[in-house]
Amino acid sequence: MSIAIQVYHPSSTSMQTTFPTRTVVVLGGSYGGSRAVQILMEGLPQGWRVVLVDRNSHMNHVYNFSRYAVLPGHEHKAFIPYNNIPYSSLSDIHSCSSHVRVQATITSINNDRITLSPNPQEFQQSSLDFDYAIYALGSHLPSPIDLWNYQKEGGMKSSLEPPGIPQYGGTKSEGISSLRERQKRVEAATSVLVVGGGALGIQFASDIAAVYPQKRVTLLHSRHRLLPKFDDTVHEEALQGLQELNVRVILGERLDFESLQHTSVKKGSSELRVVRTLSGQEISADLLLLCTGQTPNTGLLRNLDPRAVDPDTGLACVLRTMQLCVPPPSSEPHASQADYDDVVHQLKNLTLGIDEVIGQLKLSPLSPPIVHADMHSTSSYPHHLYSLYSLSPLSSTDTLIESDPCQETLYPNIFVVGDAADAFDAIKAGHTSYYQAEVAARNILRLIHRDGKKVGIAAEDNLGSELEEYMPGPPAIKVSLGMTKSVYEVNGVVGTRNDGVEDLNAAAMWAACGLRNVSEEDMFA
Repeated sequence: MSIAIQVYHPSSTSMQTTFPTRTVVVLGGSYGGSRAVQILMEGLPQGWRVVLVDRNSHMNHVYNFSRYAVLPGHEHKAFIPYNNIPYSSLSDIHSCSSHVRVQATITSINNDRITLSPNPQEFQQSSLDFDYAIYALGSHLPSPIDLWNYQKEGGMKSSLEPPGIPQYGGTKSEGISSLRERQKRVEAATSVLVVGGGALGIQFASDIAAVYPQKRVTLLHSRHRLLPKFDDTVHEEALQGLQELNVRVILGERLDFESLQHTSVKKGSSELRVVRTLSGQEISADLLLLCTGQTPNTGLLRNLDPRAVDPDTGLACVLRTMQLCVPPPSSEPHASQADYDDVVHQLKNLTLGIDEVIGQLKLSPLSPPIVHADMHSTSSYPHHLYSLYSLSPLSSTDTLIESDPCQETLYPNIFVVGDAADAFDAIKAGHTSYYQAEVAARNILRLIHRDGKKVGIAAEDNLGSELEEYMPGPPAIKVSLGMTKSVYEVNGVVGTRNDGVEDLNAAAMWAACGLRNVSEEDMFA
């Protein structure tokens, strides 16, 4: 959508219209969104701008939140300035023709417009038209590291968790205060129950046990293996690392949430409370950390089109090109009855029926795609950078896969990456979001260059016209087990290391965001 910028000249009573600016919006500035912005800023032709929208003033390095919620002194390092893109206020965004970032909450999206609200949300809202969008809003984090305090509908809030976490509005100072309050709660507890044996739960349990060896720490996991998506050896090494820190590990048991309702918390009380598993096993604790997964942040897409989101998983349906996938009712003007029946059958399995899409515009087929593997070898992502959830492989190769049978969608200009996307069994991790964002951004550049050539506009295009397809790579992870030890799996190789540092090498993430050679003092910015 072109934005005709109106400029008032004092010498004239009329308004003059400048060259129209077209817009790519990137919704969410975390690992995937930031990478998309970088590629778009480097590749967009003249007359185009990228607008990054994020409700946070700084990029939140969420993979370090659990460590910084336990160990004092490093919490400021989790909030990294967006120094690579200029800031614009919400009121000035329409008059700016260059790449900009705006801090705001997205309240709605349709096929060519988003609605924004300031932080904190106010009644007055603003809309912004776009030509292409990359939806990189991720997921709602588990409560121990969720600064925004998202409450899932029907979700359980532990009565073992005392109040006191300050309200967060997206600023660095508020984020630091929130993590420090969490540190105080961990320090004050005598016994901690961590529920969930994924990377987050393992990190919390091992960090608390390492920093406070006098505390009793219990890790409860519903499955019989930790980190079940990875090699058995990862489970064995993680279990051994926890046991070396005297963490009590209970596998194959689920927490009985009903037992929480009968457990009271009195401020300042040192009395342990008792909860139960479904089998009746009792566990005493005065601090509960629920690390049992994330909720995809896809409500805006569901409001756009309920068929776009899987009702069971909450994930957005995407093509391998990372475009939001809602197939049109028919791709041929004179579809056969068999084709029509196939469409009806497909749509009946979605949220809405066929009647609600009949009459919508059909879209032109997309060009055959180029297929690339996850974790592309030419990426600039630093391979030494790790998180508690993931580690980039040392190398990868392009992989041929069967082309996606559906190459049409009602929303070819909207791309979804990261935790919000149902991306063909890719694990939910920062590095997968990063590589999906690369595919999405490069495909947008291809579409822009293709359309530019149609109208005779010259544009440098070394990407080719065929759209690229995303192919997940093998699962990769690195999980810390206390302050120095970690277990990893990369390209099918499992091992342990003992070279960890307290701040989880935060400077590497700052460097990945363009802030190299930063000092300890610089990280307070």
